[in-house]
Amino acid sequence: MARLICLRLLNNAPRTRAQLGEALRRKGVPEDAARAVLDRFTDVGLIDDRSFAEAWVTSRHIGRGLAGRALRHELHHRGVDEQTTAEAVDGLDADTERQTARRLVHRRAQRLSGLAPDVVLRRLVGMLARKGYPPGLAYAVVQEELAAAHEIDSQLDEPSGRKI
Repeated sequence: MARLICLRLLNNAPRTRAQLGEALRRKGVPEDAARAVLDRFTDVGLIDDRSFAEAWVTSRHIGRGLAGRALRHELHHRGVDEQTTAEAVDGLDADTERQTARRLVHRRAQRLSGLAPDVVLRRLVGMLARKGYPPGLAYAVVQEELAAAHEIDSQLDEPSGRKI
């Protein structure tokens, strides 16, 4: 029974050992039977928290733009141990996070163009904060992107297209 529960869950999506263990507890599977199945699945590679964490970090960073802090929280919530989490998240370097933050701000700023500058600044910094970016980085990236957007707007306003 424990084997079938795990296989069904793994068929739907990758899971951590902790997630599968919790599912087995909820189904009333005895702890020794659950441990035996989880150990066997780990031995044959059906459960691999390290691979799960690496794939999770890549997917959520690229797809949702989450920063390391948010990714650490999500992996911890899914039962991945601290060392495995650290190894997966440490694969993101500061430049990658900064570029991702810039991309997010650039995309979102276009939709906020009609608002007051202080409102735009607050909303963009808040968006980055909710995605786990440190306050200093969030503020700096937003300031840079807004300055760059203002520079482009200024150039477009000039009839010759040249900067004065």
